[in-house]
Amino acid sequence: MLHSFLSTSVSFSVPPYAHHVHGITFYEDRNFQGRSHECMSDCPDMSSYLSRCQSCRVESGCFMVYDRPNYMGNQWFMKRGEYSDYQRMMGMNDIRSCRMIPMHRGSYRMRIYERENFGGQMHEMMDDCDDIMGRYRMNNCMSCNVMDGHWLMYEQPQYRGRMMYMRPGEYRNFNQMSTGSMGMRSMSMRRINESCY
Repeated sequence: MLHSFLSTSVSFSVPPYAHHVHGITFYEDRNFQGRSHECMSDCPDMSSYLSRCQSCRVESGCFMVYDRPNYMGNQWFMKRGEYSDYQRMMGMNDIRSCRMIPMHRGSYRMRIYERENFGGQMHEMMDDCDDIMGRYRMNNCMSCNVMDGHWLMYEQPQYRGRMMYMRPGEYRNFNQMSTGSMGMRSMSMRRINESCY
């Protein structure tokens, strides 16, 4: 569902300066054991390379990883570091796809909407927000338009709970971008900026 939604509803643009070397190595077993696969770009289906994936090392850059193929299911943000046991560290059993996040050095701008299809209250954001209820008196955020930069949206205030990666484009209905068995709303959001790299 997410794959067809993205292919019909979202247009992306990546600035030319955003491309630089990224690298992540996935391992079949915990503690970097078993067969491995190095990835330097998007990978829609890890099963082409590994039967399972339970640990990884991010050598450089930032990545979004998913527990289902084609960038579906629960999502996790990974920056440079070692992740020896997904289940213990994040409650994640497996990684089935991953998406490289290009570095963005320009401005950040996003419009968030209270309801699906850009309905209800609208607020334009240019920086992080740890609680949209506290800042904007919005008790829901169900759609958004990302004009500039790359963002992480969180299900709960204070950057907690399930998350979604947003790159420039229109996102008309978060329920159609299910991160698990149910859709989600967003109650806090932060920029993926140079400090993450």
